[in-house]
Amino acid sequence: QVQLVESGGRLVQAGGSLRLSCAASGRTFSTYSMGWFRQAPGKERESVAAIRRTGTIIYYKDSVKGRFTISRDNVKNTMYLQMNSLKPEETAVYYCAADVDGVDRWRVDEYDYWGQGTQVTVSS
Repeated sequence: QVQLVESGGRLVQAGGSLRLSCAASGRTFSTYSMGWFRQAPGKERESVAAIRRTGTIIYYKDSVKGRFTISRDNVKNTMYLQMNSLKPEETAVYYCAADVDGVDRWRVDEYDYWGQGTQVTVSS
């Protein structure tokens, strides 16, 4: 079992930056991959970024490459998403999730445990 709690979401102006955090507990953090996902109103949940248990990158959504950075601290049991140059269309609930069974996966339906989400609102 894995429990996940996101934080850091808030209202920010377009072009601004935010850093999201995901605190994990339960199963040993360094034994599974993690990912960030988002869901905008009326849209399906989509993958944003994913990271291996070792801290190397599995995936970035094309539209966030160069602006978002996923990272993890296996001592603090926490994953991060640094988001720069935010756009209004990136307004969404951002979720972190854990993939405890697979390797190098990044799709929504491949992840097993989910946090409750944190709201990011980007104003124009």
